[in-house]
Amino acid sequence: QVQLVESGGGLVQSGGSLRLTCTAFGRTFRSYAMGWFRQAPGKDREFVATITWGGGSTIYADSLKGRFTISRDNAKNTVYLQMNGLKPEDTAVYYCATGTFIKHAWGYDSWGQGTQVTVSS
Repeated sequence: QVQLVESGGGLVQSGGSLRLTCTAFGRTFRSYAMGWFRQAPGKDREFVATITWGGGSTIYADSLKGRFTISRDNAKNTVYLQMNGLKPEDTAVYYCATGTFIKHAWGYDSWGQGTQVTVSS
């Protein structure tokens, strides 16, 4: 099994930026795709972005393209989510996950505990 630990969340004003970090402990990190999802209160978990094990390919939610960037450093067992131009509707708990390079949560089998991102207007 792999343990995923997210960090970097917090409170930011609208238009600001945050960089989320997810570090993996346990099984071989570099063999799996890594994804970011988010869940706002009262809403379903939503796909944000995913990246292949080598980092050569990425997929983003259409609504987030151009504002969010996913990247990874396999030497550090870490995946990042750079979020720019944040909006109040980006407020959610953000989760990283490891699994298959797809946009659906069912393709990921290990999840972090989540980190809260709150964007004030």
